[in-house]
Amino acid sequence: MTKPRLISDQLAEFVLAARLDRIPAEVQHWCKLLMLDAIGNAYASSRYDFAQRALAALQGFGEGDACVIGCGTRLALRDAVMMNGTLIHGLDYDDTYLPGATHLGASCFPTALALAAQRNTSGADFLAAYALGMEAGTRLGNASKGAFLKGGFHPTSLLGIFASTLAAGRLSQLTHAQLVMAQGIALSWVSGNMQPTQEGTWAKRLHAGIAGAGAINAVAMAKNDFTGPFEVYEGRYGLYPCFLGASGTLAAEADLPFITRDLGVHWELLRISVKLFPACYQSHAFMNAALELRAQEAIDIDAIESINTLIAETAVALVCEPLAAKHKPHNSYAASFSLPYAVACCLIRGRFGLEETEEAAYTDPALLKLAQKVNYEIDPNSGFPKYRSGEVIVRMRDGRELRRRKNILPEDRAPEADVLRKFRDNTCYVMTPERASSVIDMILNVESVSNAKSIAQALTASGK
Repeated sequence: MTKPRLISDQLAEFVLAARLDRIPAEVQHWCKLLMLDAIGNAYASSRYDFAQRALAALQGFGEGDACVIGCGTRLALRDAVMMNGTLIHGLDYDDTYLPGATHLGASCFPTALALAAQRNTSGADFLAAYALGMEAGTRLGNASKGAFLKGGFHPTSLLGIFASTLAAGRLSQLTHAQLVMAQGIALSWVSGNMQPTQEGTWAKRLHAGIAGAGAINAVAMAKNDFTGPFEVYEGRYGLYPCFLGASGTLAAEADLPFITRDLGVHWELLRISVKLFPACYQSHAFMNAALELRAQEAIDIDAIESINTLIAETAVALVCEPLAAKHKPHNSYAASFSLPYAVACCLIRGRFGLEETEEAAYTDPALLKLAQKVNYEIDPNSGFPKYRSGEVIVRMRDGRELRRRKNILPEDRAPEADVLRKFRDNTCYVMTPERASSVIDMILNVESVSNAKSIAQALTASGK
């Protein structure tokens, strides 16, 4: 009986053998928009205190020749990857693969950018490596069925390191055997848990950058023929048995065959979503529901008795508990992970943008008063992990009950116009409209760039 090929072996073959001209044009174009989204998020983050403190910490390790987005500072390769990953993921506004509950671009993009620039890779090879790493990451995420979150692990860091390792391995011209080893070595750098969301602290912002830096380490070790395990994903202590609990039902329910099924034929990365609210994706369906209620029901805010939300059990710890803290977020990150606050913003202000994560908003007495009225129940009809669903039920003092239920499906990608509008909104504080147009044109034609170093250099300056 023939022994099944290992997942690490099949992913290495896929990433090393694929050519850009075999990646469908639709996939390439969506990847370019995802790149733009990552860049815009990094520029937006660069204005915040957490970004300045992270940069100061990394500068303490010394200078280098790798670019930091929106900053004239140059860091050593791994430190630049970590910094750019922190910038992209820092506002929780980055791309999200819903079935895997993971943000892949925040680690895959800075890793591919840094290595492509270091190696003077063409824009076409940079795009191909990024696309292949992202595709592999979505499949690894889908196999988990979003269950890493149930154990308190952060899928963005757990999966991002493998997506980034595969992209970096291609750019570093690893052999097939070396790329298998790199994935095994990356397993020892897997980290990241969700405790920061419980306390509204900053550590989660580092997770994507840590994953990217870990990928750089893994690839460097493998290129020098340092060995790692082969059974990276399915082994006794592989990714899925280890982080889903080998003796429980979560590991048993993981769909590992999905990872390599129709690889290179079906492109799962087309189901990566671009966020249109700077908040945890678990809140977005509720925000859409609240916005629709506001638009269609002309609700008198002062006449609201209570608000109930029906939410997936997995999402409760992220955006609903501890409830007292979620009712009164104490900083911008806590505001991004508070469902009560998000619902209040949408009902009162009719929006949830970066302005709503500022102190003037999350300390607004009117918003906090309404947030106090928001509670939750477990949704018996939740769409998690296949899609995100959210139901908002507003009970008025006169006895009326107003409700809306909205779903967000991975197939419903944001229109290109909205992605470009978000990019311009994210960059308007740090670059001129003309500069923004130049960056957009560069990325939408990335395959025509002769040397990816010019892309990194172009992203270093703000353009103001």
